[in-house]
Amino acid sequence: MFEQLRPSELDAWLQEHAGERPMVLDVREPWELQVASVRPAPAFELVAIPMGEVPARLNELEPERPVACLCHHGARSLRVAAYLAQQGFGAVANVAGGIDAWSAERDPAVPRY
Repeated sequence: MFEQLRPSELDAWLQEHAGERPMVLDVREPWELQVASVRPAPAFELVAIPMGEVPARLNELEPERPVACLCHHGARSLRVAAYLAQQGFGAVANVAGGIDAWSAERDPAVPRY
């Protein structure tokens, strides 16, 4: 199982997992990261792995760390969140609305595309 979070709810989720080194996993393509990207914050580590590479790079992720998955609008990250949960990752969340909602709800400096 995994949670669905709006970007505006992420701070509470990060606080809930503060002692566990939470990460935001951005599963968008490299060109998308160049257009708009989340700024890393002390509350989380930002990791970028395109959705199509996640299975092959699964060993780069730690199943015991909380992971919040992010993409453009939330569809790709939803699939990655489900995949990670199936692989035994404990605390997994999908950032519903993706970076588009992130810009609207958390950080208007992030460009919308």
